[in-house]
Amino acid sequence: MTRKSTPFNAKTTAYEILTGIDLTGRRIIVTGGASGIGLETVRALQGAGADVTVATRNPTGGQRALDLSDLGSVRAFVDDWSGPVHVIVANAGIMALPARQVAANGWELQLATNFLGHFALITGLRENLRQAGDARVVMVSSGAQLHAPFDFDDPHFERRPYDPWVAYAQSKTADVLLAVGAARRWAADGITANALAPGYIHTNLQRHLDDATMRAAGAMDDEGNLLTPDYYKTPEQGAATSVLLAGSPLLDGVTGRFFSSENQEAEVVRGGPGATAGVAAWSVDPAAADRLWAYALTATADH
Repeated sequence: MTRKSTPFNAKTTAYEILTGIDLTGRRIIVTGGASGIGLETVRALQGAGADVTVATRNPTGGQRALDLSDLGSVRAFVDDWSGPVHVIVANAGIMALPARQVAANGWELQLATNFLGHFALITGLRENLRQAGDARVVMVSSGAQLHAPFDFDDPHFERRPYDPWVAYAQSKTADVLLAVGAARRWAADGITANALAPGYIHTNLQRHLDDATMRAAGAMDDEGNLLTPDYYKTPEQGAATSVLLAGSPLLDGVTGRFFSSENQEAEVVRGGPGATAGVAAWSVDPAAADRLWAYALTATADH
């Protein structure tokens, strides 16, 4: 299968992705769309004419409440939605919580928020996606998926030692596998599903990182001031790949793929400590996707 290429690059902005594109009539849900790259995703899609619903944990005027770690909140959102939905951008997330935290139902909080809540939302709205006729699911994953497969034996760190980055990585691997699983199941309904890594951007996502970690990344000086290394993106650039998958006609019919922060389909590589680019083979493995789908169906049905 030939990898999909586009005329864009790592510095392309979300607005440039949609130049000349009319999304009037498209109903789009963006989770976590109140700040960071989610906000820029919303602005770009609205600028192209889309009707965008911002789903966020702490809504303000015109937004809808959605706490992805609370299945009651997810089900209330689903029950309140009527009519087709053309695109769901699963953007909300938390990263590298320094200590293990759990949702009310006992789920590890990164997996609950980044994956399981989104799974419940997207599967809950499947009929609405089908009604659209040409719907898209966009999973905002991360380059972190290169560093840990999904641990089916202990996904919530109930027995193994908790590691902030392993927990984050497996949740982002799960996001890619969700796209692969949806692509395998929903093509006949006209629904495509793809995942992406947005790249490095200064946003609230880094709020749990300590200064030493930020300095090691070259993103903070010795006085605690934020720095912007050359490999970092602006929020407008960071939202570009989400917008590409959500609104560009270049992605018509493309499904089950992973796109890099350079706005190109990524090469499948062997994941592990030395991996720096591409998508890990474990993140796009069809057998793992099917196993995870079955796990998530059971998990979300039981709570």
